[in-house]
Amino acid sequence: MNNTPKIRFASFADAWAQRKLGEVFEQTSNFVNPNDDNIELWSLTVEDGLTPKSERYNREFLVKKDDNFKEVRPGDIVYNPMNMTLGAVGYNGMAKSVAVSGYYTTMIARENYDSYYINTWLKSPQAILLYRTYATGSLIEKQRVQFPTLSIIPVLFPKYKEQKRIGEFFENLDNLITLHQRKCEETKTLKKSMLQKMFPKEGERFPEIRFPGFTDAWEQRKFASVFDGLQNNTLSRAELNYESGTVKNVHYGDVLIKFGDYIDASETELPYISDDAKADKFKNSFLQDGDIIIADTAEDDTVGKCTEIQGSEGLKLLSGLHTIACRPKEKFGPMFLGYYINSPAYHNQLKPLMQGIKVTSISKSALQDTDMIMPKSIDEQIKIGEYFSNLDNLITLHQRKCENLKSIKKYMLRKMFL
Repeated sequence: MNNTPKIRFASFADAWAQRKLGEVFEQTSNFVNPNDDNIELWSLTVEDGLTPKSERYNREFLVKKDDNFKEVRPGDIVYNPMNMTLGAVGYNGMAKSVAVSGYYTTMIARENYDSYYINTWLKSPQAILLYRTYATGSLIEKQRVQFPTLSIIPVLFPKYKEQKRIGEFFENLDNLITLHQRKCEETKTLKKSMLQKMFPKEGERFPEIRFPGFTDAWEQRKFASVFDGLQNNTLSRAELNYESGTVKNVHYGDVLIKFGDYIDASETELPYISDDAKADKFKNSFLQDGDIIIADTAEDDTVGKCTEIQGSEGLKLLSGLHTIACRPKEKFGPMFLGYYINSPAYHNQLKPLMQGIKVTSISKSALQDTDMIMPKSIDEQIKIGEYFSNLDNLITLHQRKCENLKSIKKYMLRKMFL
């Protein structure tokens, strides 16, 4: 058996020694009442570890009279026996105790064992393979790893100093991941707030926040006076492909889920129309920069969500199934219309016009009489478009950094443990 990992810090050379997990940590059972003891109720997820219960559930509904809850003190480890084979392990790195379901198992590291090292190892691929070997239960989704079972599993462990160094490495990675997740969420919250404040509320002509130098009232116009309609096709996903073709297609499902308020068509993955002959029928409706594609069908009130086309030069691009394609009758600042149409200031007026129960839709004719309140100054439009585009770029940056760090962590989990 190999007793050293593939990646190791340079100052360590000793072979790792086998220990049963019961020698590494001990079970704790400090029962508390979240209401009486004024302690926050937390939950445990495979993806995020310990998370505040209040973010997902109603606390008063969950805390019943006869429920048992366990205290997770600073430095304690907690796991869900039912989901242990999926890596449902958490670590309390806070300076306060929290309460979790009494069904969970809480543990503390023994002397000469590092809590963060153990917490990280417990979620490693190597550990999960062991759980599946030792778990009790006939079906994967019913398999459990109770503490008596966990405690007899043999594992190779380094000495304390190496544990500490590895634990610090993964703790720093986790902190960076959390940092970028938090910044991403903060930027999303800022964008949501500014979408409400940088466009006038219903019945008003001035936004709550605007850029210096702009003081004129915004003008109200009907949708029909702003846009001309373009023809869309009704090709299904089966008639599209991502390998080859001459004409690309914007599908309503991508507008609803995949695309933001605008897309750079030159850099966005778009499917081709497989049959050139079918695409040629719509050659008079090829999209250009500034065109708006609206999804006219959804399973909720996101119907009416749009994306604005940018970066279309040199491309042949069509609006596809369940979309309403619109071309501005005059020039607007890049990305302004995409952000405005998706903002609550405009989108809220679509809700009474939506039809359907399970599947919701909105018609071209219903859109025609909707009100659009916009600045006359194209310079103000440009600044608004740029501002929200910069926010989106920040969101994407933090998301990308977060995913990169998660990939690094996943790789190192496989290489730094046995």
